[in-house]
Amino acid sequence: MTDTILTLDQVEDLAHQTLARAGASEEQSAAVARSTRLAERDGIRSHGLMYVPIYAEHLRCGKVLGTATPVVSRSRASAIQVDAAHGFAHAAIDAGWQDFVAAVRGQGVAAMAVSRSYNCGVLGHHAERLAESGLVGLCHTNAPASMAPIGGSRPVIGTNPFALAVPDGSGGARLVIDQSASAIAKSEIILRARKGEVIERGWALDADGHPTEDAEAALAGSMLPAGGQKGFGMGLMVEIFAAALSGGNLGIEASPFSGPKGGPPGTGQFFIGVDPVAFSGDGFHTAILRLTSAITDQTGARLPGARRVANRKRIEMEGVQVDAALMDRIKTA
Repeated sequence: MTDTILTLDQVEDLAHQTLARAGASEEQSAAVARSTRLAERDGIRSHGLMYVPIYAEHLRCGKVLGTATPVVSRSRASAIQVDAAHGFAHAAIDAGWQDFVAAVRGQGVAAMAVSRSYNCGVLGHHAERLAESGLVGLCHTNAPASMAPIGGSRPVIGTNPFALAVPDGSGGARLVIDQSASAIAKSEIILRARKGEVIERGWALDADGHPTEDAEAALAGSMLPAGGQKGFGMGLMVEIFAAALSGGNLGIEASPFSGPKGGPPGTGQFFIGVDPVAFSGDGFHTAILRLTSAITDQTGARLPGARRVANRKRIEMEGVQVDAALMDRIKTA
């Protein structure tokens, strides 16, 4: 069996058709298919087509409600709330996006909270979307508990990433920071487990609290935070924004994003948008240029997000290579 090379249009279409076949509405499947395309475009394979069979499984077992209709409300001029109704976070985010961006422009700062949702794909893509509108984007999303506190052994919070994107003044993002509170994204360990590969020491503990290089043992144990207590503190910050403020389930209350066990995870997202013009006018962009130039002027240094930009240029030309085993899982999902 040979690998298949797909264009990005074909990646999106394959994801769209697979999710629709599994019971997702047009609104739900189209939003996730676009997210899948962007992940593959940027070389983030762990959030791309690899996740499509999992999404399909979760649609069929009821962990995600494919016919959910997000409900958008507004409690204050700058506070947008979206109830994802246990559908995909992507569709809920899209539902509130226009009101959210308008609120940021009108108020200078606004936030959008999404509750009763599912994972939102690559968090940095949502922050980048704000930057493409000329806004500074700060995004948070929580996940089912997989990381124990320092000195503990029982997971309390998820990998809980945050993402920051800064506009370049020309309709794009000057830089995108997208990082989890854990030493590595859990999806990377899932990918290694599927391939039968070992993980790096310092990524996870087994169920007994011992360091492990076995991917399966890591999935049964606990992720390790990046930077020790600092990483765990960052994860707690995200939990407060994405779950406590949004009204989503805490990580300790959410069912896993992998496997069919449990009902809908009901996690949350919390996005903050800032219009730099409201605070510093054109001075913001000149300051960002000075800051980022101090990085890029150094030989070998690169801005956060630069690797993704390089990947997308290459992949848009070369296409996406999909191994036969993954293609089979998608076709039979």
